[in-house]
Amino acid sequence: MMTARFDRQGARVCAESPDEITQLWEPAMSKLSRKLYIPLSTAASIGGGLLAGKIFSTVWQQIDDNDPPDPQDLEQPMTSALVAAALQGVVWGVVRAVVQRAGAHSYQAITAERPPT
Repeated sequence: MMTARFDRQGARVCAESPDEITQLWEPAMSKLSRKLYIPLSTAASIGGGLLAGKIFSTVWQQIDDNDPPDPQDLEQPMTSALVAAALQGVVWGVVRAVVQRAGAHSYQAITAERPPT
């Protein structure tokens, strides 16, 4: 029978059973997976932003043959600028929610824990 040993911070460094070995590795894996979540989440968000821009362009081409109006162009009608801004906001919000949910589900499927907030 192995006796438990502790490091200077009081963390157990020696396990007595395979279950304890798993318990010792889980916090380390959790820290690693949390560190990986941030850059992967950032990359997914950038990809989602590019996807949202493409979706908005495609939808806008169905509405109007011209490019979306620039809100600072005072020669464009106000309604056209507001419709374009509202549509862009809706598309961006939906794509953002889908990307974040997919990332959270993937993280939970891989690590068996909820994603960091």
